[in-house]
Amino acid sequence: MYDKIKQEIISAMKEKDTLKLQTLRGIKGDADLEHINKGLEINDDLLINVLSRGIKTRKESIEEFKKGGRDDLIEKTNKEIELLQSYLPKQLTHDELTKIIDEVFTKVAPKSEKEMGLIMKEVTPLVKGKADMKEVSTLIKEKLSNL
Repeated sequence: MYDKIKQEIISAMKEKDTLKLQTLRGIKGDADLEHINKGLEINDDLLINVLSRGIKTRKESIEEFKKGGRDDLIEKTNKEIELLQSYLPKQLTHDELTKIIDEVFTKVAPKSEKEMGLIMKEVTPLVKGKADMKEVSTLIKEKLSNL
């Protein structure tokens, strides 16, 4: 995945696609920084984390842009999110996500809302990079509140 991003940066330079170039350079830079600062190996897991974080940050930015009425920045940021999502594994549908959460609930058998951490600990490796963790958390909270 890292090599693919480097190749895409080169092609974006040739095509003079500044949005794609800036976005991918940022992701590559973040991955390189994680590698240097934390000594982590640059692999697909690291890139999935960096991409997911980049998407999350951009979604938060969109909320701020909406408050400020900056439609131009919202459009640009949405394009960046689409680009970043294209590098992530196929995203789980709502039904697939619900099924995974149900299976974990059956396995862990939580008794109260205090066991949210246990559920998240089991669910996260199964859905990381394939689902919005905010949505995962919301679904788990709903299910726990119905116990």
